[in-house]
Amino acid sequence: MMKEDKINARILRELTRDGRLPNTELADRVGLSPSACLRRVQELERLGVIRGYRAVLDPVAMGIGFVAYVTVGLSGHTKAAQEAFERAVSRFGEVRECHNITGTVEYLLRVEAADLAAYKLFHTDKLGTLPEVHQIVTHVVMGSPKDERA
Repeated sequence: MMKEDKINARILRELTRDGRLPNTELADRVGLSPSACLRRVQELERLGVIRGYRAVLDPVAMGIGFVAYVTVGLSGHTKAAQEAFERAVSRFGEVRECHNITGTVEYLLRVEAADLAAYKLFHTDKLGTLPEVHQIVTHVVMGSPKDERA
């Protein structure tokens, strides 16, 4: 576990904004020497605070014009039903995130598709055919004024 530290917080903020930031520039931004900065970054990686680095993709450039959050209620509240559902959605390329949540339904999915017609096929031919699924509610994303996922 990472101890609370203002410099580490600044390092993490800068790397969240740009994971490809050269160490020398990162060090300059957080007020450390390059060697001290590199040691801190390596320690954050070793502790698992930094789990990896990713490319942020432009959905439009990739042909994704439809994004929705989908809540899914299962017909059974068993471990077997949850595991079967999770195995199935892990194979669906349209599902970019799957979260087991509390409340009136069991799952929240982030789904990306080329357009509404492609989403309808996913909804009907994939998600809707799973025997564990009892309820599907789709929330269409109309815009994302703040999105800090990397």
